[in-house]
Amino acid sequence: MKAVFLMGPTASGKTALALELARDFPFEIVSVDSAQVFRHMDIGTAKPDRKILASVPHHLIDIIDPVAHYSAGEFLTDTSELLPKIAGRGKIPLLAGGTMLYFKALSEGLNELPRANKAIRAQIDEKAHRLGWAALHGELMAIDPITARRLEPADSQRIQRALEIWMISGKPLSELLQQEKKEAPFDAVRIALLPSDRSVLHARIAKRFESMLEAGLVEETESLRKRFDLDPAMPAMRTVGYRQAWQYLDGEFGKKELVDKGVAATRQLAKRQLTWLRSMENVQQFDCLDPALHRKVGDFLRKSLDE
Repeated sequence: MKAVFLMGPTASGKTALALELARDFPFEIVSVDSAQVFRHMDIGTAKPDRKILASVPHHLIDIIDPVAHYSAGEFLTDTSELLPKIAGRGKIPLLAGGTMLYFKALSEGLNELPRANKAIRAQIDEKAHRLGWAALHGELMAIDPITARRLEPADSQRIQRALEIWMISGKPLSELLQQEKKEAPFDAVRIALLPSDRSVLHARIAKRFESMLEAGLVEETESLRKRFDLDPAMPAMRTVGYRQAWQYLDGEFGKKELVDKGVAATRQLAKRQLTWLRSMENVQQFDCLDPALHRKVGDFLRKSLDE
């Protein structure tokens, strides 16, 4: 089974290119975006609008509420069911997005880890509220020193997950990570969109974040806070843009600082994405700033998909 990976940093034009390619090839688009899975989070995730979603089949968009958790393991489970169905319809999955951990999971597989347990996470969070995450990091050091040594004492999300795994399975995360991984059930054609001029990408990022604010990012965040029982530590609200909008609504800083912090956080995200991309093997790179990008990627795919 063939599949196409369309990867790139934020603001590199992945969504627009995916839609253009879907008009040229028998593609169904699978979102590889840890934020677009959340319903009602449209502006800050740069989610395609309803008209676009209706024009080309899209998957893994708007599948959970913002209070829920969605892991790389769940993504791998969903895609393992979804991709064969797309192939069975005579179509090719086009996996497009910027969540590099998900692409890594698809390429290398993931270890079999326990699913998230809401009740156990609540216990851990309550304990952290009383004692602090540094204390729970100390507990993790006694249980699983290998994992604890690679985590900062303030890395609440990963400390929580490691303790959760221990409480569910009775085994340390580091031991489970040594297990053999599942092999990917498809042949992937990997494409990376990289900027030839980082400053142009940065300008795009700034313009996009300001456009999100004009479109109502702060108001969208305020509406989410009223509609759902959210807190800023939840994965949905830790997403770049929403985190800064939450802080702005709490009065931590003003409008100018909101713009500055949002743009800076997005640039840091892009930097991490580029680091991931440059470390990946068997990836065909294209300049996302090239005016002939669509034609060049199309020519490459015609050749690669026929092989």
